[in-house]
Amino acid sequence: MKKIVIASIATLALVTAASAAVNGKACAACHGASFEKHAMGKSKVVKDMSHADIAAALKGYKAGTYGGPMKGVMKGQVGRYSNADLDAFAQTIGK
Repeated sequence: MKKIVIASIATLALVTAASAAVNGKACAACHGASFEKHAMGKSKVVKDMSHADIAAALKGYKAGTYGGPMKGVMKGQVGRYSNADLDAFAQTIGK
């Protein structure tokens, strides 16, 4: 029984860690592989934004306080991530 509990905790930790990182591939579907596109012809070009602006936008989408016509789509994309995950992701893209 003890081994099952330990194995379950270890599995949960791996799943949680794997799901924590923001999936940039999902972003690339609309924003382009290098974040060079106006997603759906409506968004800013993300690669031209600063890290701070990207983080603020992602957190704003998550909170439902930021965005135009694609607000609902983006809220669904970032809602499962922590603010720390969004900050870390913003540091990997933009200026």
